[in-house]
Amino acid sequence: MTEHQDVSVERRGEVLVVTLDRPKANAIDAPTSHALYRAFAELRDDPMLRVGIITSAGTRFFSAGWDLKAAAAGEAVDADWGPGGFAGITEFYDIGKPVIAAVNGLALGGGFELALAADLIVTADHVEFGTPEVKLGIVPDAGGLQRIPARVPAAIAAELLLTGRRILAAEALRWGLVNRVVPAADLMANAFELADQIISSAPLSVATVLEVMHATAGQNAESGFATMRSGDSSYSRLLTSEDAQEGPRAFVEKRPPRWQGR
Repeated sequence: MTEHQDVSVERRGEVLVVTLDRPKANAIDAPTSHALYRAFAELRDDPMLRVGIITSAGTRFFSAGWDLKAAAAGEAVDADWGPGGFAGITEFYDIGKPVIAAVNGLALGGGFELALAADLIVTADHVEFGTPEVKLGIVPDAGGLQRIPARVPAAIAAELLLTGRRILAAEALRWGLVNRVVPAADLMANAFELADQIISSAPLSVATVLEVMHATAGQNAESGFATMRSGDSSYSRLLTSEDAQEGPRAFVEKRPPRWQGR
């Protein structure tokens, strides 16, 4: 189990819960970013783990993003954040397993980008999101400039990125930035509910969905089909897998499938 003074991990069956715990604002410096990467690498590398949940301690901040105290002490914007980029995940493209962000407080700057790097976002209803970087003389370069325009209309993306305006969880849901908005007391239960739904699906199918979605992002349908069917991919291995035979067989036999992940 990976441990760090500011990052803890807990195995809950096939789920790895990663908790950021840096009072008061759960801000992230370079050592914390490396620790988060090690936690997500553990999720990738352990075949017994199926889903990750990233959350934070406390209720005020999910994360305020880059630790500006570390910045003032000399940590550069282009510091060595580790192989996964800032927060350990914003440039970690081959985890191969879904990550759910359970956002329990303010998600600002790099904290918002951390959440956006997850595959699914469940947020408490009191949460606010924002990218205030332009007011600090920097830009949201840990995925905000890419992921926000990919998810919301261009005019809305421009407004959020150029003004730093915060949005409430309800507005984030309206624009499709998050999956669920729930009362704070129900946050982790909803995250685990999503995780359980994923775990009930075939592991190779889940991995293939993630791989194809990431590989074909921004492509048209024709290019997307070509990418999906090219080379030695999860998709090509899936077609001849034991699980691809087990699913239809279990359906016909009216029993739960027994996934082998092969």
